[in-house]
Amino acid sequence: MGEYISKKIETAEWGQSIVDQLAKYLDRNEPDLKGFSNKNLWRMKQFYESYKDSPKLSTLLREISWSHNLSIFSRCKTTEEREFYLKLAKKENYSFRELERQITSVVFERTMIGNSKVSTALRETYPEINSFKDSYVFEFLNLSEPFSESELQKGLIKQMKTFILELGRDFIFIGEEYKVMVGNSDFYLDLLFYHRGLQCLVAFELKTDKFKPEHLGKVNFYLEALDRDVKKQNENPSIGILLCKDKDNEVVEYALSRSLSSTMVAEYQTQLPDKKLLQQKLHELFDASTEIL
Repeated sequence: MGEYISKKIETAEWGQSIVDQLAKYLDRNEPDLKGFSNKNLWRMKQFYESYKDSPKLSTLLREISWSHNLSIFSRCKTTEEREFYLKLAKKENYSFRELERQITSVVFERTMIGNSKVSTALRETYPEINSFKDSYVFEFLNLSEPFSESELQKGLIKQMKTFILELGRDFIFIGEEYKVMVGNSDFYLDLLFYHRGLQCLVAFELKTDKFKPEHLGKVNFYLEALDRDVKKQNENPSIGILLCKDKDNEVVEYALSRSLSSTMVAEYQTQLPDKKLLQQKLHELFDASTEIL
């Protein structure tokens, strides 16, 4: 239908007039057909033109709803970006609102630019660890600067559904201030999750300042305690995610280069990122990689 409509419009001298006439014709002669208003006919034309040269996406297009497709092809400008959100929407089974939020928070650009620094040990244990994000957006917290680690923690717990949407649906929340006992002392993890895909515990340590190498020691201690006393025999080694308000990638690389730690360092922001700025960085990254090749 989209191809037929597109060709009819392209051969007409006045496209809008033809669309209006076609919509009226269908309404008059096929009253049982719904969804063929002039506005929807234009969308069908745009949909066809967006994907006519991408046959490999045809299966994905049929696996998500028309409203999801409409959101993706109307808001995403490149084939790569559309393919990314098509696969993400299918994999995560997003509702329309959840998909809209992901596009608004520029997950595509953040993922493409992401420069996660992962220790060799973690990469060898979990080759698919790159599915984790290098940066997270918590605009839903509505926190006023400055805020404490306690306020950040409480905000994430209160908005747990949206927090897990940002993390990924494979995360299952276990608890906050999760207690582990070592010797005669009690220690408390900020947030503890279980990851279904990786089948392991994931400990989150929250920081409201910039990453410092000494932060790793605390997370590594928690991971050792989890693996010795909490992890079940059938589960994989635990992972730590150190969430900092800011990080210097070179400092992170140095801190992890000789480490056997199963910890990732990621940054977060409490406002939606600037899409144009991220697109510019993405273009710069692509240009740099092209020059190397």
